[in-house]
Amino acid sequence: MRRSWHSFGIMIAVGVMLGCASTRRADEAADVDVPQADAALAAYDDLAVLTEALLLVQRHYVEEVPLQKMIYGAIDGMLLGLDPNSSFLPPEPLAELEEETRGSFSGIGVTVGLEKEGVKVIAPVEDSPAFKAGIHAGDTIKAVDGVELSGTSIEEAVEAIRGDKGSEVKVTVKRADGETVDVTLVRDDIKLDSVKGVRELGDGIGYLRITQFNEHAGEDFAQAMAHLKKADVKELILDLRDNPGGLLESAVAVTEQVLERGTEIVSVRGRDAKRPQQRYEAGPCKKRFTKIPLAVLVNGNSASAAEIMAGALKAHKRAVLVGETTYGKASVQNVIKLALRPDCAVRLTTGYYYTPDDVMIHGKGIVPDVAVPVPKHVWRQVQMRRMLEERPGATRSGVTNAVNDVRDVQLERAQELLKSARVPNNG
Repeated sequence: MRRSWHSFGIMIAVGVMLGCASTRRADEAADVDVPQADAALAAYDDLAVLTEALLLVQRHYVEEVPLQKMIYGAIDGMLLGLDPNSSFLPPEPLAELEEETRGSFSGIGVTVGLEKEGVKVIAPVEDSPAFKAGIHAGDTIKAVDGVELSGTSIEEAVEAIRGDKGSEVKVTVKRADGETVDVTLVRDDIKLDSVKGVRELGDGIGYLRITQFNEHAGEDFAQAMAHLKKADVKELILDLRDNPGGLLESAVAVTEQVLERGTEIVSVRGRDAKRPQQRYEAGPCKKRFTKIPLAVLVNGNSASAAEIMAGALKAHKRAVLVGETTYGKASVQNVIKLALRPDCAVRLTTGYYYTPDDVMIHGKGIVPDVAVPVPKHVWRQVQMRRMLEERPGATRSGVTNAVNDVRDVQLERAQELLKSARVPNNG
C-alpha cells in the first residue's frame, strides 16, 4: 500500500506541475517566454517517463523490488552518468566517507578512482594489507570476491573492498603491463596519519611527509614544523609523493602556514570558467613559516589536494618542485546532504581547481620545476625504505641493510637544490 501511495504521489506531482504549466501558458501566453515554457514542459514530460519506468519495474519485474531501492538507483545512475566522481550516498556509504576523513577505517588500504574496468589504485597505504601484498599505484582492481566492478559506482566498489577487521577478501588485479592476478588479503584497521617521517636529514635540512590531507593535517603540520624549528632546521623538504589528496580545507590550512597572509592558494571555477566561484587565500595562523626555503617532492600519484598545495607553492615561487608531473585529478566534489533525507547526500562535481597563475589542474597535473623520473620498480624499493625509516626506533644501518642501500634520487636532488641556493656567508 505504501509503495502504491508513493507511486501515485509521484504521478500526481507531475500532473499538477503539468497542469499549472498548461494553464499558465493558455491564460498568460502574452507574458510568458515561450522557449522557456517549452523547456519546462519538456522537463515535465521527461519526469513523467521516469515515473512510468518506475511503475513498470514495480509491476512487471520478475522479483519485487522496494521502491526506495529503485529511486536510489535512479539517482545514482543519473549522477554517475555525469562523471566518475559524482554519486549518490545513501546512509551507510555517507557514514563511511565521514569516517574516512577522520583518518581511520577497516579495509585493505588503497585509495582508488573509478575507471571503465573497475577501480584504479591511486596509492596503497603503506604497511597496509594491499601494500604488503604488492598492490601498486596504477593497478586496476577488476573484481572483488569474483564480482566484477565494471559499471559500479565508486561507493559500491569501496563498500565491496572494505569490511570487518580480520575478514578475508579476494581481489582480481590487473597490472599496468596487462597481467591479471588474484590476490587474497585479510582486512585490517587502516590508520591514516597525515604527517610522517619528521626528521633532520643533516646539514640543516629537515624533512616531513604529508600522506594525505585529512581533517587533522593542518594542526599536525604545525606541530611537525615546531619540532623541526627546535632542531634548528634551516631548510625543508616537503614530500607529497603518493599523496592522494583529501579535504580542500586541510590543504588550505597547511599551505597558508608557509605563505604570507592574503596570498591566493587556489580558486574554484564552475560553468563560467572566467569568474571564480570561490577563492581561497592564506588566512590568520598561530605560526607562519614563510622564510624557510622549501623543496617539494611530487610524482604521478600526487593528486587532488596535494596538487593544490604544489600548484600554489610553484605559482608563487615559494618552493622548487622536484620529481614527476602530478596525477591531474582536481575537480571539486561537494557532498550535499538532502534536506528531505539528511542521512543521504549527493556527491556532485561543481567545479575545477585553478592555480594562482590561472592554470587548470584537472587533466593536466602540475609539472615539476626539476624533472627527476623514477622507474616503478625502483619507486617500490624507495617506498619500502621510506616506510622502514619512519618506523619508531628505526636505525639508519638497519634500514640500509634491509633495502640494499636503495637511493632516493628525487630526495637527493632536492637536497642538492636547497644547498646550491644558499646565500654564501662571507663572514
